[in-house]
Amino acid sequence: MYKKAIRIILILSLIVTPLVLLRSMFTPKIISQDESVMPKTSIYDYKAKLINGKEISLEKYKGKKILFVNVASKCGYTPQYKGLQKLHEELNNNVAVLGFPANNFGGQEPGTNEEIAEFCSLHYDVGFPMFSKISVKGEDLHPVYQWLTQPELNGWNDQGPTWNFCKYLVDEEGKLLKFYKSSVKPMSEELKSDILK
Repeated sequence: MYKKAIRIILILSLIVTPLVLLRSMFTPKIISQDESVMPKTSIYDYKAKLINGKEISLEKYKGKKILFVNVASKCGYTPQYKGLQKLHEELNNNVAVLGFPANNFGGQEPGTNEEIAEFCSLHYDVGFPMFSKISVKGEDLHPVYQWLTQPELNGWNDQGPTWNFCKYLVDEEGKLLKFYKSSVKPMSEELKSDILK
């Protein structure tokens, strides 16, 4: 029975992983709204737990742009932590970089909150807010990512993360501006110019 269950899980992962990668390949690198769209609900109505377990309201970041990033410790994009930290240091007055660890893609964030916090501190000296590990897709989708990926909440976007280190930029008034695929680097000119607009 146990061996059969493992075999089924392995077969499913062999089928699902290529499909996720294929979808990722055909998603545009950057998706933005065509015109100014008011969200149906406010991102500032949402709360999330920091990696230390303390719950905070996203209203704390009102008045500056917010960059939401689903992060992972064992991904080819993990070195982007360095760029995210540099972005945080250089443009902290303009944008709040928020890291949301998630294990939804390739099992690349298997650690506990404590292990993730230690990894980020030890390897990348992360100083931007890191949140408790969540799910960024599927039935257990975290409410913050529901808002980021459901047009009935954010006003226009239905694009979920295609892999680890996807980015969502929200403006100073809480409107979702853009989605960036993982390949868009934190210190890229396109992302920095969108933050400074």
